[in-house]
Amino acid sequence: MSTNGALRGHPTASIVHIHGLHKRYSEGGRTRHVLDDVDLEIAPGEFFVLLGKSGSGKSTLLNLISGIDRPDSGSIVVAGTDVAQLNDRQMTLFRRDHVGIVFQFFNLIPTLTVLENISLPLELRGTSTRDAEMRGRSLLDRVGLLNRADAFPDKLSGGEQQRVAIARALSSEPEIVLADEPTGNLDEETGEKVLALLLELTRDAGKTLIMATHNPDIVPLADRVCRIHEGKLIITSTSQMQGEGVFS
Repeated sequence: MSTNGALRGHPTASIVHIHGLHKRYSEGGRTRHVLDDVDLEIAPGEFFVLLGKSGSGKSTLLNLISGIDRPDSGSIVVAGTDVAQLNDRQMTLFRRDHVGIVFQFFNLIPTLTVLENISLPLELRGTSTRDAEMRGRSLLDRVGLLNRADAFPDKLSGGEQQRVAIARALSSEPEIVLADEPTGNLDEETGEKVLALLLELTRDAGKTLIMATHNPDIVPLADRVCRIHEGKLIITSTSQMQGEGVFS
């Protein structure tokens, strides 16, 4: 099944274009092909889901798109830049300016307040403290946590921490938001609320959202869904997955 082609309702130009991607890991003297000759295009504004069990390669693909990890071969063009060709410093700067990341375990800095966790990345980009704090407070208001701006992360619930993490990911106005099991560490009710908030904020801002998850309940909300099987990407529609019993 083809991984390419325009997506209805989205521009045809890709914000992510991957070609001939290979990633291998050595385990116990054996080589495992996590991603094997992968081609993929993702459109601006698309909500793209990577569905699969732990170890399938979905988190690896997110890490490669963000530049946290490096491919063995192939090209990964993100927002017009082949990130596989950047050195470590260039990659750090590119990620800072173009990619927001929401992690499963929040990854908030415990010694900083909620507001500081959001405003610090902006200050590192050269934004004034005043403007960074204004942006941070605006985002906290959007996620319903303005009253917790001066609290430290350990005083927040898991759902509140993930809402802060979403605000932080959006603080620098990235073109792309990568979410790695963003509801995986939350109870079902809290996870649903966090997911709804993440979708609302990214869609309102026209961001591309790429999410790795093992939760099939998220699939009907996506524009497209991909499964990874033996290193290969299988792009499929929600209706096809329903027919295959994925939701049963």
